[in-house]
Amino acid sequence: MRGNIDLVYIDPPYATGGNFTVADGRASTISKLKKGQTAYTDTLKGKDFIEFLRQRIVLIHELLSEQGSFYLHIDYKIGHYVKIMLDEIFGIDNFRNDITRIKCNPKNFDRLGYGNIKDMILFYTKSANPIWNEPRKKYTEEDIKKLFPKKNKDGRHYTTTPIHAPGETENGKSNQPFKGMNPPVGRHWRTDVETLEQWDRDGLIEWSSTGNPRKIIYADEREGMRVQDIWEFKDPQEPLYPTEKNSEMLDLIMITSSNENSVVLDCFCGSGTTLTAAQCRGRSWIGIDQSELAIQATTQKLDAMQDSLFAEKPAYELVDTFSDESNKRSAG
Repeated sequence: MRGNIDLVYIDPPYATGGNFTVADGRASTISKLKKGQTAYTDTLKGKDFIEFLRQRIVLIHELLSEQGSFYLHIDYKIGHYVKIMLDEIFGIDNFRNDITRIKCNPKNFDRLGYGNIKDMILFYTKSANPIWNEPRKKYTEEDIKKLFPKKNKDGRHYTTTPIHAPGETENGKSNQPFKGMNPPVGRHWRTDVETLEQWDRDGLIEWSSTGNPRKIIYADEREGMRVQDIWEFKDPQEPLYPTEKNSEMLDLIMITSSNENSVVLDCFCGSGTTLTAAQCRGRSWIGIDQSELAIQATTQKLDAMQDSLFAEKPAYELVDTFSDESNKRSAG
């Protein structure tokens, strides 16, 4: 598989020093609780934890295709140390985002410091030309009122932007006069004068009372807002597994950084949310975990997809590397 995987998302342990359990079919997301069967231990800390991750991510880097992307979900206590290690492996030029993920509602726990409602996702690419399907978020009514505050006679919401931009041009068509006026000093037209003339004929330029032209942008002609680097994807309140993540978040990552038939890897697959997102989007996938409870939660989630109208029934091979036994399961 070396060089053939287009997307890796991992949610490894966070160096908390605790154990996480499952009891009576419910997972504990608090490491101090002792009740139940241990789902996984998170006892490596400090440099031992960083080295544990480093060895695995060096291999992940080799497995990624040249158009591949890597997302690592981690918490604020250890994440900045992890980033330094990732910069070394991927190269700092291939660091794309430190995404803040709002994980829960505010809590009133007593603590020295501000309440913690977020964790972080470190996003890297293998190269400067990764798979990138620009994600867009639909405007809410409040967004439209705020971003497109004007209305035309037909009731269409719009805003306006300058038709000039910073920087002068000596040659070309973006410095020629438009309606008898030149661009302001130190600036140039955003497009050629022929296009500006066409915009004006089409009623797409708004002229102020002082003769200042601005381009009209209609809300209903925009695809939506660019997705920013603060995400509010709260985790399930009753998770199957302690690390179960929000399925909509994984779907966003899946459609943005992979294509249909891409191979997706999650080598800390937990409850299998990454794998089900990949299945729903027509991706091939590989999931790895050493926890028996994680494998149970993952297969339960995959097998529950057999009645889904929106995804092909998952057929997969379950390989037990500890006992050297394997079996095939199919929901079809």
